[in-house]
Amino acid sequence: MKRAIFREHGDPAQVIEIIEEPDPQPGPKEVRVRNKVMTINPADLLSIEGKYGAEPIDLPATPGVGAYGIVDAVGTSVTRLAVGDAVLPVGGGFWADTVILHERMAPKAPKGADPEQAALMRANPGTAYLMLTDIVALSPGDWVVQNASNSNVGRMVIRFAREMGLHTVNIVRRADVVDVLKADGADVVLVDDGQVDLGQAIREGAASAPKLALDAVGGPATGALGAALADGGTIATYGLLSGEGPQLDARDVVFRDITLRGFWLFHWYRTATPDKMRDLHGFLERKLSEGVLQTDVDARYPLARIKDAVAHAGRGGRDGKILLTGDENA
Repeated sequence: MKRAIFREHGDPAQVIEIIEEPDPQPGPKEVRVRNKVMTINPADLLSIEGKYGAEPIDLPATPGVGAYGIVDAVGTSVTRLAVGDAVLPVGGGFWADTVILHERMAPKAPKGADPEQAALMRANPGTAYLMLTDIVALSPGDWVVQNASNSNVGRMVIRFAREMGLHTVNIVRRADVVDVLKADGADVVLVDDGQVDLGQAIREGAASAPKLALDAVGGPATGALGAALADGGTIATYGLLSGEGPQLDARDVVFRDITLRGFWLFHWYRTATPDKMRDLHGFLERKLSEGVLQTDVDARYPLARIKDAVAHAGRGGRDGKILLTGDENA
C-alpha cells in the first residue's frame, strides 16, 4: 500500500512524501478499503503547515478527511459490509490507497453516486448546511453574509440558503467568479479589491442587516463582517485562510453585542447524536441525488504525484477542487 505522510510542519509541497508499506489486514469488526478518490481541503494544507487548530499529536502523520473507496477484505464479525461495497470513510488519515476501518466508520456510499461527488459529499456541504441551521435561528427572508464565497463551502452555503428562502451577501477576491455565484443563487456578490469599505458595502447590498456571518478568512476580514451585522448578530469562524486569528472591533462586541464563535465539523461529529448524524447524512444524500451538491473539479492527480497535487491545491485562481486518485494510471 501507499500513503502520504509529513514528518514535520512546513510547505506542503516540500514536506509531504509517499511511503510504501505492506498491505494491512482487517481485524475483528474491521474492513479494508481501497480508496479510489481522496479529497484535498484547505484544512489539510493548514494542518501540514502547522497552522490548523488540530495538528496531529504524533508525527509522521497522514492527512485527508474525505474519500470514496471499495471494501476488498473484511474481518471476523463484520455484519454491515461485504467485499465490493462502496463506502465513504469517516475520520482522517485518508491520503492512502488502502485504509483499515471499523465497519461503523465506513458507511455505504449512496447507490449509483459518482465516486468523485460522493467523496466530496460530507465535509464541505455538511459544514455549509450545519452553519446555516445550527448556529442562529434563521427565517425565510433573513440575510447571511460570508467571505471566501467561491470556495466549495461558500457555494454550498449559497445553494442551501436559496432553498431555505434566505438571502446572501457574498465576498470574493476575483471578479470572474461573480456570474458563477449568481447562477448558484447569490443575491449580492462583492469583489474585495482592497479599495472598498466592506462593512459599508455589505450594509448597502443587503435589504436588512444580516443576522449571521460565516468567516473562512480570519484577521481583519472578521471585523468587516462584524461591522455589517445586525445588533446581536453572530459570526461563525470556520477557517483561517489569512493565517491570522479573527479580529473584531471591541465597540461591536461591547456596544452591539456581536458574538464570535467557531465551527468545526469534526467537533460536531464528536458530539452529535446518532439521530442527528443520520439526519445530516440523509439530507446530504438527497441533495447529492438532486444534483445540488455538484462540485467542480479542477484537476485530478494519482496519489504518487502528491507533491504536484498539494502545490496545485495551494495556488489561487483555481476553478474547482483538486482530487487524488488511488489509480496510478489516472
